[in-house]
Amino acid sequence: MIVVPAGEFMMGSREEDKGHEESESPQHKVAITKPFAVSNFEVTFEQWDACSAVGGCVQAADNGMGRGRRPVINVSWDDVQQYLAWFSKMTGQPYRLLTEAEWEYAARAGTTTVYFWGDEIGKGNANCVGCGGEWDNRGTSPVGSFKPNAFGLYDMLGNVWEWVQDCFHTDYNGAPSDGSAWIADGDCSSRVMRGGPWLYGPHFLRSAIRRHSGLRTSLVGFRAARTLVR
Repeated sequence: MIVVPAGEFMMGSREEDKGHEESESPQHKVAITKPFAVSNFEVTFEQWDACSAVGGCVQAADNGMGRGRRPVINVSWDDVQQYLAWFSKMTGQPYRLLTEAEWEYAARAGTTTVYFWGDEIGKGNANCVGCGGEWDNRGTSPVGSFKPNAFGLYDMLGNVWEWVQDCFHTDYNGAPSDGSAWIADGDCSSRVMRGGPWLYGPHFLRSAIRRHSGLRTSLVGFRAARTLVR
């Protein structure tokens, strides 16, 4: 787990920003008033299988892409809640998903560029179609295969979409400014996912990109977070 410090950032994107989508508007200031902890890697099959082996989680298919250190896939938002409940019980610590605001704050790691490494996708920075890595259009890559961002978090962009806590809203009008999960008045049958997957191109790896789903797919995984109690 990595402790992410408190701070402020501009969430979303502006109309003039490269790749901007309306769902990323309006760009707005969010204050993360307390530090929080987040796993430096996406949760892996190795970790998920430990849960399913004792009946705490459903079994998840890897679609032939491999298990072990690959990020777990084919898990729904509800499946993930089972894992987090099991992991919390095993460790005695309250684990959860990141809120959407926490996710973007953690992904940006103080940057305002399209990607945390700059405004162009470059080569070998992440796992996506057109990212210039050995896994291009082939499947998931083992977690930690690319350089981390300034907070020390790996694969925040690319590899798999990551579930967050929030229900889906079509844009940021009315979004909370304190970093909390946005649940009220949203479509909670469809949860937000962030970060972009291995099967999509660079547009879908932008720090501001957001999508939503209610399904298990080979494109979506997650990482765990924890509120720090002092």
